[in-house]
Amino acid sequence: MNSRNRKNLVVLLLLLVCTCRTDAFFRSFKDWYEKLTPFNEECNEDWISFDGRGVGKGLKADLKSRLFGQHIAAEVIMKAVNGLMNNDNPKKPLVLSFHGGCGTGKNLACELIVKNIYKEGMESRFVHYFNSAVHFPLVDQVETYKSQLQHWIRGNVTNCARSMFIFDEMDKMHAGVIDGIKPFMDYQYKLDGVSYSNAIFIFLSNSGSTFITQTTLDSLKSGKEREKLKLKDMETAHSSSSSIFIYRGVSNVVDFFIPFLPLERRHIVQCIMVEMKAMGLEPEHEKACELADKIVNYFPKDEKFFSSAGCKKIASRLRYM
Repeated sequence: MNSRNRKNLVVLLLLLVCTCRTDAFFRSFKDWYEKLTPFNEECNEDWISFDGRGVGKGLKADLKSRLFGQHIAAEVIMKAVNGLMNNDNPKKPLVLSFHGGCGTGKNLACELIVKNIYKEGMESRFVHYFNSAVHFPLVDQVETYKSQLQHWIRGNVTNCARSMFIFDEMDKMHAGVIDGIKPFMDYQYKLDGVSYSNAIFIFLSNSGSTFITQTTLDSLKSGKEREKLKLKDMETAHSSSSSIFIYRGVSNVVDFFIPFLPLERRHIVQCIMVEMKAMGLEPEHEKACELADKIVNYFPKDEKFFSSAGCKKIASRLRYM
């Protein structure tokens, strides 16, 4: 079992324990958790850094070369992360909310951010991943999840101010659990003696994907190039739409709601070529184009502009070709 899987197991066990909520229990659990993570990783610039100061020299390049079809997300992510990491006195933690359909690159974007800040990448002991459907599944345990998650965030930020917390499937998280994490993301000097202003919170959600797809489709049909779409175009369209991007109670602490656009055939071809290379195959463009038509479904039915599942199933389908 690799270190990331061990970490996920530890998080799951913590959040499933419903009876042991004493300070002594959490101290013991923290000691055990630390034994399962890279023993020599420390909360300093040798292990956590950004552009020009260590391991984070390639985020802009990675976003450009690996996050296909997401020029809006790439631009906003770079600006947001750079703004926090090069601010010696931030007023609040950075809170990003990624929205879009399956396979559009939300998880990949997270991994690229992590890779370019933490030397250990996703296996860093300072990066904490939660999946709402896995870690917070029971409605009758909301108060327990809320309490344990607060302990987890408080303890880990106390241990390392540069901690990152990733919440996947936010659209499935119970409002009560969301209420529990809101105080850590707001403007404040300190909360119970702990400053959270150097932490990063990232939400991933499928909510808003219908709106994002329709806005992108309308733009393409009007003759506007995809790459000309800007964040403000999405925000303007959203202001007059009934589409719901936000999660109850935290919209005012999210710094950027970032749309991930549906992927077109040309982006699927790029994904296929990357996967072919990863599998040790020669990434031939002609072959990738052929596969893009063979293994991927597109919509709408008549125009077939967008991949129905983005790049999500590319790797698994290539293995059986």
